[in-house]
Amino acid sequence: MDIIVISDIHNDLENILGYLDKIKNFKFDVIVCPGDFSDVNLPKGFTQEDVAKIIIEELKLLKKPILCVPGNMDTKGVIELFEKEKLSIHGKGKIIKNVGFYGYGGAKTPFGTNIEPSEDELRIGLENSYKDVKGAKVKVQVTHNPAKNTRVDLIQSGLHVGSQVVRDAIEKFKPAAAISAHIHEARVTDNLDSTFLINSGKFSEGYFGLINIDENLTASGKVLNLNE
Repeated sequence: MDIIVISDIHNDLENILGYLDKIKNFKFDVIVCPGDFSDVNLPKGFTQEDVAKIIIEELKLLKKPILCVPGNMDTKGVIELFEKEKLSIHGKGKIIKNVGFYGYGGAKTPFGTNIEPSEDELRIGLENSYKDVKGAKVKVQVTHNPAKNTRVDLIQSGLHVGSQVVRDAIEKFKPAAAISAHIHEARVTDNLDSTFLINSGKFSEGYFGLINIDENLTASGKVLNLNE
């Protein structure tokens, strides 16, 4: 299976339309979006839900399954939209071609943003979502918040600001891959034991992730930029 990762759009409708046209040139089976479709700095006359709806409609044109969790800048209305469109893996799991995708969105910040689950809420959400895919041959964990003390949660100052619960879930459930977002500058790949980690960076700047799960159920991948 080949997975495209698109994250951290932050309302940038102007740039993403061209980038989505370029995405069509890649081979993939599933689109995973780990959050922050929207932001508080909105185009005039739009709500965050309006922005998310436009992005979803554009993603649908790629004619592949879409799976989403919210980012910390998204809203409860965006979560409801994911549910209505049957795209959500926020606190639930879905199996596609024997691959079980499970996740939970949002992230704690110092800024009091829209969706900031506690570590307990995040733990319960991931445990519940994992139950839905427990029987799948291979699993993929999807969170907005990255795993603590990895390359994908490292900010420019050198601090690791990710979630211990996200890391604990990876170590407990041992998914083939763990997808995250949130820390824009940490657009890298890493490994945590046998799990491949990826933070694909801001799609609004052309960055996206590409993951392959091979016949041995091993995940690998890279971060690419559509401007290069």
